[in-house]
Amino acid sequence: MQTVQHSEQTLRTALISKNPALVSQYEKLDAGEQRLMNEAFQPATDLFGPITLHSQSDWITSHPEPPQDFEEFFSDPYRKTPSPEKCRSLGNTRIISEEYIKWLKGYCEAFFYGLTVKLLEPVPVSATRCSFRVNENTQNLQIHAGHILKFLKKKKPEDAFCVVGITMIDLYPRDSWNFVFGQASLTEGVGIFSFARYGSDFYSSSYEGKVKTSQKKSPSDYSVFDNCYTPEMTSAFLLRSCKTLTHEIGHIFGVRHCQWLACLMQGSNHLEEADRRPPHLCPICLRKLQCAIGFNIRERYKALVRWIDDESADAPGVTPKYSREDNVNLPKPVEAFRELKEWIIKCLAVVQK
Repeated sequence: MQTVQHSEQTLRTALISKNPALVSQYEKLDAGEQRLMNEAFQPATDLFGPITLHSQSDWITSHPEPPQDFEEFFSDPYRKTPSPEKCRSLGNTRIISEEYIKWLKGYCEAFFYGLTVKLLEPVPVSATRCSFRVNENTQNLQIHAGHILKFLKKKKPEDAFCVVGITMIDLYPRDSWNFVFGQASLTEGVGIFSFARYGSDFYSSSYEGKVKTSQKKSPSDYSVFDNCYTPEMTSAFLLRSCKTLTHEIGHIFGVRHCQWLACLMQGSNHLEEADRRPPHLCPICLRKLQCAIGFNIRERYKALVRWIDDESADAPGVTPKYSREDNVNLPKPVEAFRELKEWIIKCLAVVQK
């Protein structure tokens, strides 16, 4: 295992900048917010650790890209800033549990605190006219992410900052790629994300979503998606979904892959790496998002805690698994978010000190 270490000065510059105007902007932040963000370059901090690399297949090793500090983010001519009255819209490319969609909506509204999320009607795969294939390695159906993005661009509401689609069908960005968890366009304000690989049995030989040879259809026959398999909704599944969704929407706000500290905005090449990635933002990426939206960090953290605590009153002691047949009035499975809640409480203690 390798650790990506940066000097205190490097992290300080990445967060605050040496540009006098941006330094002045930083110094005008609430004292508590500054105190929290300064944890980025405190050697003894237990809130923000370094990035760890576990194999050559990890994102930073296999996809070299220049890091983006706050100044580069702020100066990006292609970055768009949402107006307070604008919203982000959330849709899905096939029917997913209505309750599950509402959980994702609530999480996004807390994570991107200050903006409103509106739900759009579900869209069948056939309506997108996207290309699809059966993955040679998994024998599971996949839809073309780029074609979905083009469809979403045409359907984007005029009052939306961005529109994102979610699906339980696996994605691929181009023929040469095995798969992709999600894909987004900063300039167009659209994104598509798949949660197919977050099911506990996706890589199992007994996975129910595998396509039988007799099921393979022509490129224009979308009936292969009829009654498409949907994995069970566990707490880990919900956490993975929320992480992917907020990571990819972060890109639409102009936040590139993080290479500074352990952060939600780190890239990931595989599920193990995605699971290691924390659900929270490092101070550098947090400042970027705050700059884009204008939220109060304290209130944003409180909103996330409220979302975690907002469970159904009749939630049982043991978290059940939810199938696609379940639809409404389900207890929200938040066990996997307990560590995030504990971390947020520590951050709030710093902000409110």
